[in-house]
Amino acid sequence: MSHSDTHQQQLCDTEFSIQQWKTRKMIQMLSEAKGDGTSMISLIIPPKSQISHFQTLLREEYGTAASIKSRVNRQSVQDAIVSTQQRLKDYDRCPPNGLCIYCGTIETERGTKRITIDFEPFKPISAKLYHCDSKFDTEPLQYLLECDDKFGFIIMNGNGVLFGTLQGNTRTVLTRFRVDLPRKHCRGGQSSVRFSKIREEKRHNYLRRVTEVAVQCFITNDKVNVAGLILGGSAEFKTELSQSSMFDPRLSSRVLRIVDVSYGGVNGFNQAIDLSADTLGNVKFVKEKQLLQDYFAEIGQDTGKYVFGVADTIRVLEMGAGAVSDLIVWEDLPVKRYELRHPTTG
Repeated sequence: MSHSDTHQQQLCDTEFSIQQWKTRKMIQMLSEAKGDGTSMISLIIPPKSQISHFQTLLREEYGTAASIKSRVNRQSVQDAIVSTQQRLKDYDRCPPNGLCIYCGTIETERGTKRITIDFEPFKPISAKLYHCDSKFDTEPLQYLLECDDKFGFIIMNGNGVLFGTLQGNTRTVLTRFRVDLPRKHCRGGQSSVRFSKIREEKRHNYLRRVTEVAVQCFITNDKVNVAGLILGGSAEFKTELSQSSMFDPRLSSRVLRIVDVSYGGVNGFNQAIDLSADTLGNVKFVKEKQLLQDYFAEIGQDTGKYVFGVADTIRVLEMGAGAVSDLIVWEDLPVKRYELRHPTTG
Protein backbone atom coordinates (compact mmCIF):
# COMPACT_ATOMS: atom_id res chain seq x y z
CA MET A 1 0.00 0.00 0.00
CA SER A 2 1.41 3.40 -1.00
CA HIS A 3 1.82 6.26 1.44
CA SER A 4 -1.09 8.14 -0.20
CA ASP A 5 -3.36 5.09 0.07
CA THR A 6 -2.44 4.65 3.73
CA HIS A 7 -3.09 8.33 4.43
CA GLN A 8 -6.43 8.17 2.63
CA GLN A 9 -7.49 5.13 4.65
CA GLN A 10 -6.49 6.89 7.88
CA LEU A 11 -8.64 9.87 6.88
CA CYS A 12 -11.62 7.56 6.23
CA ASP A 13 -11.14 5.82 9.59
CA THR A 14 -10.83 9.17 11.35
CA GLU A 15 -13.96 10.58 9.68
CA PHE A 16 -15.90 7.46 10.67
CA SER A 17 -14.73 7.81 14.28
CA ILE A 18 -15.75 11.49 14.31
CA GLN A 19 -19.23 10.70 12.97
CA GLN A 20 -19.59 7.94 15.55
CA TRP A 21 -18.56 10.33 18.33
CA LYS A 22 -21.00 13.01 17.14
CA THR A 23 -23.81 10.48 17.04
CA ARG A 24 -22.98 9.28 20.55
CA LYS A 25 -23.13 12.86 21.88
CA MET A 26 -26.40 13.47 20.03
CA ILE A 27 -27.93 10.29 21.44
CA GLN A 28 -26.89 11.39 24.92
CA MET A 29 -28.49 14.80 24.44
CA LEU A 30 -31.72 13.39 23.02
CA SER A 31 -32.05 10.67 25.67
CA GLU A 32 -31.60 13.22 28.48
CA ALA A 33 -34.22 15.60 27.04
CA LYS A 34 -37.51 15.66 28.92
CA GLY A 35 -40.78 17.12 27.71
CA ASP A 36 -43.67 18.77 29.50
CA GLY A 37 -46.18 16.40 27.90
CA THR A 38 -46.46 13.63 25.32
CA SER A 39 -45.40 15.84 22.44
CA MET A 40 -41.90 14.57 21.69
CA ILE A 41 -41.84 12.88 18.29
CA SER A 42 -39.24 10.34 17.19
CA LEU A 43 -39.37 9.47 13.49
CA ILE A 44 -36.89 7.05 11.89
CA ILE A 45 -37.15 6.22 8.20
CA PRO A 46 -35.07 3.34 6.80
CA PRO A 47 -33.23 3.59 3.45
CA LYS A 48 -35.18 3.31 0.18
CA SER A 49 -38.45 4.26 1.92
CA GLN A 50 -41.04 6.52 0.29
CA ILE A 51 -41.21 9.93 1.97
CA SER A 52 -44.85 10.22 0.90
CA HIS A 53 -45.71 7.17 3.01
CA PHE A 54 -44.51 8.93 6.16
CA GLN A 55 -46.22 12.19 5.21
CA THR A 56 -49.47 10.20 5.08
CA LEU A 57 -48.64 8.63 8.45
CA LEU A 58 -48.13 12.06 10.02
CA ARG A 59 -51.45 13.34 8.61
CA GLU A 60 -53.21 10.37 10.16
CA GLU A 61 -51.46 10.95 13.49
CA TYR A 62 -52.50 14.63 13.37
CA GLY A 63 -56.12 13.55 13.02
CA THR A 64 -55.77 11.04 15.87
CA ALA A 65 -54.27 13.74 18.12
CA ALA A 66 -57.51 15.73 17.79
CA SER A 67 -59.12 13.31 20.25
CA ILE A 68 -56.70 14.21 23.08
CA LYS A 69 -58.83 15.67 25.89
CA SER A 70 -56.28 18.14 27.26
CA ARG A 71 -56.32 21.24 25.06
CA VAL A 72 -52.74 22.17 25.96
CA ASN A 73 -51.41 18.68 25.32
CA ARG A 74 -53.45 18.34 22.11
CA GLN A 75 -52.09 21.61 20.77
CA SER A 76 -48.54 20.67 21.71
CA VAL A 77 -48.73 17.28 19.97
CA GLN A 78 -50.28 18.72 16.81
CA ASP A 79 -47.67 21.50 16.70
CA ALA A 80 -44.90 18.89 16.94
CA ILE A 81 -46.46 16.87 14.12
CA VAL A 82 -46.71 19.98 11.92
CA SER A 83 -43.05 20.83 12.60
CA THR A 84 -42.07 17.27 11.68
CA GLN A 85 -44.12 17.50 8.48
CA GLN A 86 -42.41 20.77 7.55
CA ARG A 87 -38.96 19.30 8.10
CA LEU A 88 -39.88 16.21 6.07
CA LYS A 89 -40.81 18.48 3.13
CA ASP A 90 -37.11 19.37 2.82
CA TYR A 91 -36.49 15.87 1.46
CA ASP A 92 -37.58 14.81 -2.03
CA ARG A 93 -36.37 11.28 -1.37
CA CYS A 94 -35.00 9.31 1.54
CA PRO A 95 -31.20 9.69 1.96
CA PRO A 96 -29.09 6.57 1.21
CA ASN A 97 -28.57 5.76 4.90
CA GLY A 98 -32.08 6.63 6.01
CA LEU A 99 -33.42 9.64 7.92
CA CYS A 100 -33.93 10.48 11.59
CA ILE A 101 -36.13 13.35 12.83
CA TYR A 102 -36.61 14.32 16.47
CA CYS A 103 -39.06 17.10 17.23
CA GLY A 104 -40.74 18.35 20.38
CA THR A 105 -40.92 20.83 23.22
CA ILE A 106 -38.37 20.10 25.92
CA GLU A 107 -37.75 21.47 29.40
CA THR A 108 -34.58 23.55 29.86
CA GLU A 109 -33.14 25.63 32.69
CA ARG A 110 -34.70 28.70 31.07
CA GLY A 111 -38.11 27.13 30.48
CA THR A 112 -39.53 25.22 27.53
CA LYS A 113 -37.90 25.14 24.11
CA ARG A 114 -39.02 23.70 20.77
CA ILE A 115 -36.31 21.70 18.98
CA THR A 116 -36.32 19.94 15.61
CA ILE A 117 -33.32 17.83 14.67
CA ASP A 118 -32.99 15.93 11.40
CA PHE A 119 -29.96 14.01 10.14
CA GLU A 120 -28.86 11.18 7.90
CA PRO A 121 -27.05 8.46 9.91
CA PHE A 122 -23.41 7.84 9.01
CA LYS A 123 -24.33 4.24 8.14
CA PRO A 124 -27.62 2.59 7.09
CA ILE A 125 -30.23 2.25 9.82
CA SER A 126 -32.67 -0.63 9.48
CA ALA A 127 -35.20 0.54 12.10
CA LYS A 128 -38.60 1.99 11.19
CA LEU A 129 -40.16 4.07 13.94
CA TYR A 130 -42.83 6.62 14.80
CA HIS A 131 -43.11 7.36 18.51
CA CYS A 132 -44.80 10.19 20.39
CA ASP A 133 -44.18 10.35 24.13
CA SER A 134 -42.77 12.50 26.95
CA LYS A 135 -39.23 11.57 25.86
CA PHE A 136 -37.41 10.74 22.64
CA ASP A 137 -36.90 7.12 21.63
CA THR A 138 -33.16 6.73 20.91
CA GLU A 139 -32.86 2.98 21.28
CA PRO A 140 -32.69 2.31 17.48
CA LEU A 141 -29.78 4.75 17.25
CA GLN A 142 -27.70 2.63 19.62
CA TYR A 143 -27.18 0.21 16.73
CA LEU A 144 -25.18 2.91 14.95
CA LEU A 145 -22.59 2.84 17.73
CA GLU A 146 -21.95 -0.88 17.53
CA CYS A 147 -18.63 -1.86 16.01
CA ASP A 148 -19.26 -2.78 12.40
CA ASP A 149 -15.70 -3.47 11.29
CA LYS A 150 -15.76 -6.04 8.53
CA PHE A 151 -12.99 -8.64 8.40
CA GLY A 152 -12.04 -10.80 5.45
CA PHE A 153 -11.15 -14.49 5.61
CA ILE A 154 -9.29 -16.65 3.13
CA ILE A 155 -9.41 -20.36 4.00
CA MET A 156 -7.33 -22.53 1.67
CA ASN A 157 -5.95 -26.04 1.53
CA GLY A 158 -5.13 -28.63 -1.11
CA ASN A 159 -8.80 -29.14 -1.98
CA GLY A 160 -9.93 -25.58 -2.51
CA VAL A 161 -10.42 -22.12 -1.05
CA LEU A 162 -13.20 -20.12 0.61
CA PHE A 163 -13.49 -16.33 0.75
CA GLY A 164 -15.72 -14.91 3.49
CA THR A 165 -16.37 -11.91 5.71
CA LEU A 166 -17.32 -11.42 9.34
CA GLN A 167 -19.19 -8.27 10.36
CA GLY A 168 -20.52 -8.20 13.89
CA ASN A 169 -22.04 -11.65 14.25
CA THR A 170 -22.84 -12.01 10.54
CA ARG A 171 -20.73 -14.50 8.63
CA THR A 172 -20.92 -14.34 4.84
CA VAL A 173 -19.38 -16.69 2.28
CA LEU A 174 -18.46 -14.53 -0.70
CA THR A 175 -17.27 -17.27 -3.02
CA ARG A 176 -15.43 -20.58 -3.04
CA PHE A 177 -13.93 -22.96 -5.55
CA ARG A 178 -12.41 -26.41 -5.52
CA VAL A 179 -9.09 -27.48 -6.98
CA ASP A 180 -7.63 -30.82 -7.97
CA LEU A 181 -3.92 -30.77 -7.22
CA PRO A 182 -1.75 -33.82 -7.94
CA ARG A 183 -0.18 -35.55 -4.95
CA LYS A 184 3.56 -35.86 -4.50
CA HIS A 185 5.13 -38.49 -6.79
CA CYS A 186 7.30 -41.03 -4.99
CA ARG A 187 8.82 -42.85 -7.96
CA GLY A 188 12.28 -41.97 -9.26
CA GLY A 189 13.54 -41.33 -12.76
CA GLN A 190 12.61 -38.79 -15.38
CA SER A 191 8.88 -39.25 -14.77
CA SER A 192 9.36 -38.03 -11.21
CA VAL A 193 11.05 -34.82 -12.38
CA ARG A 194 8.37 -34.20 -15.00
CA PHE A 195 5.58 -34.92 -12.51
CA SER A 196 7.17 -32.57 -9.98
CA LYS A 197 7.24 -29.74 -12.54
CA ILE A 198 3.57 -30.32 -13.39
CA ARG A 199 2.68 -30.32 -9.71
CA GLU A 200 4.54 -27.08 -9.03
CA GLU A 201 2.94 -25.42 -12.05
CA LYS A 202 -0.57 -26.35 -10.88
CA ARG A 203 0.17 -25.12 -7.35
CA HIS A 204 1.45 -21.84 -8.82
CA ASN A 205 -1.69 -21.45 -10.96
CA TYR A 206 -3.85 -22.19 -7.92
CA LEU A 207 -2.06 -19.57 -5.87
CA ARG A 208 -2.34 -17.01 -8.69
CA ARG A 209 -6.07 -17.59 -8.98
CA VAL A 210 -6.49 -17.18 -5.21
CA THR A 211 -4.70 -13.80 -5.32
CA GLU A 212 -6.86 -12.67 -8.25
CA VAL A 213 -10.13 -13.63 -6.55
CA ALA A 214 -8.92 -12.00 -3.31
CA VAL A 215 -8.68 -8.67 -5.14
CA GLN A 216 -12.20 -9.14 -6.54
CA CYS A 217 -13.59 -9.88 -3.06
CA PHE A 218 -11.71 -7.45 -0.84
CA ILE A 219 -10.91 -4.39 -2.99
CA THR A 220 -13.65 -2.04 -4.18
CA ASN A 221 -12.93 1.10 -6.19
CA ASP A 222 -9.19 0.63 -5.57
CA LYS A 223 -9.72 0.58 -1.78
CA VAL A 224 -9.55 -2.33 0.64
CA ASN A 225 -13.12 -2.92 1.88
CA VAL A 226 -12.23 -4.81 5.08
CA ALA A 227 -10.56 -3.73 8.31
CA GLY A 228 -8.21 -6.70 8.23
CA LEU A 229 -7.57 -10.14 6.77
CA ILE A 230 -7.25 -13.55 8.40
CA LEU A 231 -5.51 -16.31 6.45
CA GLY A 232 -6.37 -19.83 7.50
CA GLY A 233 -5.75 -23.30 6.22
CA SER A 234 -3.77 -26.47 6.53
CA ALA A 235 -0.35 -27.35 5.21
CA GLU A 236 1.77 -24.53 3.84
CA PHE A 237 -0.72 -22.92 1.42
CA LYS A 238 -1.65 -20.01 3.68
CA THR A 239 2.00 -19.21 4.35
CA GLU A 240 2.85 -19.33 0.64
CA LEU A 241 -0.04 -16.92 0.00
CA SER A 242 1.13 -14.42 2.62
CA GLN A 243 4.67 -14.44 1.20
CA SER A 244 3.75 -14.53 -2.48
CA SER A 245 4.74 -11.59 -4.68
CA MET A 246 1.44 -12.12 -6.52
CA PHE A 247 -0.55 -11.21 -3.39
CA ASP A 248 -1.72 -7.61 -3.77
CA PRO A 249 0.35 -5.45 -1.37
CA ARG A 250 -2.77 -3.55 -0.33
CA LEU A 251 -4.16 -6.82 1.01
CA SER A 252 -0.92 -8.29 2.37
CA SER A 253 -0.52 -5.18 4.54
CA ARG A 254 -3.95 -5.89 6.07
CA VAL A 255 -3.18 -9.46 7.19
CA LEU A 256 -3.80 -9.54 10.93
CA ARG A 257 -3.18 -13.19 11.63
CA ILE A 258 -2.39 -16.56 10.05
CA VAL A 259 -4.06 -19.52 11.74
CA ASP A 260 -3.88 -23.29 11.35
CA VAL A 261 -7.28 -24.91 10.85
CA SER A 262 -8.11 -28.59 10.59
CA TYR A 263 -10.78 -28.22 7.93
CA GLY A 264 -11.50 -26.45 4.70
CA GLY A 265 -14.69 -24.72 3.59
CA VAL A 266 -17.29 -23.44 6.04
CA ASN A 267 -16.01 -25.56 8.94
CA GLY A 268 -12.54 -24.09 8.47
CA PHE A 269 -14.09 -20.61 8.22
CA ASN A 270 -15.84 -21.04 11.58
CA GLN A 271 -12.71 -22.47 13.19
CA ALA A 272 -10.60 -19.55 11.91
CA ILE A 273 -13.08 -17.09 13.44
CA ASP A 274 -12.81 -18.80 16.82
CA LEU A 275 -9.00 -18.91 16.69
CA SER A 276 -8.68 -15.22 15.76
CA ALA A 277 -11.33 -13.84 18.15
CA ASP A 278 -8.74 -12.06 20.33
CA THR A 279 -7.11 -10.44 17.32
CA LEU A 280 -10.41 -9.20 15.88
CA GLY A 281 -11.52 -7.79 19.22
CA ASN A 282 -8.27 -5.90 19.69
CA VAL A 283 -8.16 -4.08 16.34
CA LYS A 284 -9.72 -0.88 17.70
CA PHE A 285 -7.65 -1.17 20.89
CA VAL A 286 -4.45 -1.50 18.84
CA LYS A 287 -5.31 1.57 16.77
CA GLU A 288 -5.96 3.63 19.90
CA LYS A 289 -2.80 2.32 21.54
CA GLN A 290 -0.69 3.32 18.52
CA LEU A 291 -2.24 6.80 18.52
CA LEU A 292 -1.30 7.28 22.19
CA GLN A 293 2.19 5.90 21.60
CA ASP A 294 2.74 8.48 18.85
CA TYR A 295 1.50 11.20 21.20
CA PHE A 296 3.79 10.18 24.05
CA ALA A 297 6.69 9.93 21.60
CA GLU A 298 6.23 13.63 20.81
CA ILE A 299 6.27 14.37 24.55
CA GLY A 300 9.31 12.17 25.14
CA GLN A 301 11.26 13.89 22.37
CA ASP A 302 10.04 17.30 23.55
CA THR A 303 9.23 18.32 19.97
CA GLY A 304 6.78 21.00 21.08
CA LYS A 305 4.22 19.50 18.68
CA TYR A 306 1.76 18.58 21.41
CA VAL A 307 -0.63 20.17 23.88
CA PHE A 308 -2.91 18.82 26.58
CA GLY A 309 -5.74 20.17 28.67
CA VAL A 310 -8.94 21.82 27.52
CA ALA A 311 -7.73 25.45 27.44
CA ASP A 312 -4.52 24.85 25.45
CA THR A 313 -6.24 22.42 23.09
CA ILE A 314 -8.99 24.91 22.24
CA ARG A 315 -6.40 27.66 21.78
CA VAL A 316 -4.57 25.54 19.17
CA LEU A 317 -7.84 24.56 17.47
CA GLU A 318 -8.64 28.26 17.05
CA MET A 319 -5.43 28.66 15.03
CA GLY A 320 -7.08 26.81 12.16
CA ALA A 321 -7.53 23.28 10.86
CA GLY A 322 -3.90 22.98 9.74
CA ALA A 323 -2.62 23.48 13.27
CA VAL A 324 -3.97 20.16 14.55
CA SER A 325 -2.97 16.76 13.19
CA ASP A 326 -4.74 14.50 15.69
CA LEU A 327 -7.28 15.37 18.36
CA ILE A 328 -7.72 12.88 21.21
CA VAL A 329 -10.89 13.40 23.24
CA TRP A 330 -12.27 11.40 26.13
CA GLU A 331 -15.79 10.39 25.09
CA ASP A 332 -17.28 11.38 28.46
CA LEU A 333 -15.47 14.71 28.76
CA PRO A 334 -17.79 16.86 30.96
CA VAL A 335 -16.97 20.10 29.11
CA LYS A 336 -19.11 22.03 26.64
CA ARG A 337 -17.92 24.95 24.55
CA TYR A 338 -20.30 27.61 23.26
CA GLU A 339 -19.71 30.24 20.60
CA LEU A 340 -22.08 33.21 20.86
CA ARG A 341 -22.94 35.64 18.08
CA HIS A 342 -24.43 39.06 18.83
CA PRO A 343 -27.85 39.30 17.10
CA THR A 344 -27.24 42.79 15.71
CA THR A 345 -23.50 43.33 15.42
CA GLY A 346 -22.73 39.76 14.38
